[in-house]
Amino acid sequence: MWGDAMMSGGSISVIWGWILISVFTFGVGLSLAEICSAIPVTGGLYIWVSRLAPPEWVPIMCYVTGWCNWLGLTVAITSADLGLTQFMSSVIGIRNPDYSAGIYWQYGIFLVILFIHGMINSMHIKYNGFFNQASLYWHLIGTLLIIVVALVLTPNKPSAKWVFTYFENDTGFSSDSYAFLIGLLQSQYTLSGFDSAAHMSEETRDAARSAPKGILYAIGAAAITGFVFMLSVNFCVQDFQRQVVETTLSPQMTQVFLDGVGYSWTVVFTVIIMGAMFFSGSALTLGSSRMVYAFARDGAMPLSRWLSVINPSTQTPIYAVWANIVFAAVVGLLYIVNETAFNAIVSINTIASSLAYFIPIALRLTVARKTFEKGPFHLGPFSNIINSISCFWILFTSALFLCPTEFPVTAANMNYASVIFVFVMVCSIGYYHFRARQWFHGPGKSQEPDPQLEEVNPIQYGSTKT
Repeated sequence: MWGDAMMSGGSISVIWGWILISVFTFGVGLSLAEICSAIPVTGGLYIWVSRLAPPEWVPIMCYVTGWCNWLGLTVAITSADLGLTQFMSSVIGIRNPDYSAGIYWQYGIFLVILFIHGMINSMHIKYNGFFNQASLYWHLIGTLLIIVVALVLTPNKPSAKWVFTYFENDTGFSSDSYAFLIGLLQSQYTLSGFDSAAHMSEETRDAARSAPKGILYAIGAAAITGFVFMLSVNFCVQDFQRQVVETTLSPQMTQVFLDGVGYSWTVVFTVIIMGAMFFSGSALTLGSSRMVYAFARDGAMPLSRWLSVINPSTQTPIYAVWANIVFAAVVGLLYIVNETAFNAIVSINTIASSLAYFIPIALRLTVARKTFEKGPFHLGPFSNIINSISCFWILFTSALFLCPTEFPVTAANMNYASVIFVFVMVCSIGYYHFRARQWFHGPGKSQEPDPQLEEVNPIQYGSTKT
């Protein structure tokens, strides 16, 4: 993603684009934090919509929100694991410049990674805490190590003027403004998933105050850490044309590290990045499976009886885990047939997640404007303007990331994000219209009626009963 952003606006797109995205994302975070403070319950977006929408709108609005949330989370697994696959291939290419991992070989590696993530999240629930702690320390220590070593060892660093002002348009489009906007995808993709704190509200002390802070702290920490990391990497670029445009290594960041710190440290850096991606993929698998479990518990998905089952031995929703793994593998097939597929997959993740944010904010701004009961954290007189800007930004970026990223546009480089997104949403709404609306009435109000499936007795998630 860093290399694509550099070719779609140069260092300006990476540095100033990150700042721009951080500001607007923080605005979206403020809007969500205000709602979270007023409705501090586990379930987040899905539950908020049920409280904000008029009664007659609740089923369909909750349904669409839930499916957008699920699609964003599940496609994020695909993007994280494909990114990890690319870095694994680049490590081999560092030592063997003539090596070129075939697309089918890369897809095979991707499937192995998916399988491992499925196995990890099928293990007992007690191991989740261990992986979360390991991920935290890995990210903090690894990021700090890369920043310090890269800046100390890299010779011939570019000037600050180059880092903050260099522009490059290698997209094929004549409009530099459009190229810059396309380059924002990297930042918008990275700064997402910050609603996680809301999903833990009922497990948090004084949730009406602490959960909104969690959302804002998550955005702030990611924005600052990411900015420092991107700034450091850009200060290590010695020859833009050779290292970013012409290099055969993918991702291009690997070439920058190789020229700056040498083979040994580059391997260390890529292992750190791969570890971070692996932990992220595992966390996304965990989050998406819990979302499917909760959504299926209300009968909102096909085969809900099975997807809402908690395994009595591991206390995990194993069917939900593997349903997401299979879907992520199917989405990954796009990587085989389209050379710009990774950007399309990232776009789907970003768009679906953003629209799941948009619905509760838009409801708060419109139909719930007068009935909304503020929590301890609220935006006061700035609420309407911030919510309006947040809605505009989400719609703008969602439309932008459906656009092609290269010109001339061909069948091989077309952005197929719109095709996949529309296909999934049409199927989900079709399922709602013909079946789910008969029993789905919103969170905690539905009765799943599929008589073709064997009756099962799913236990409460986290329960010790068997």
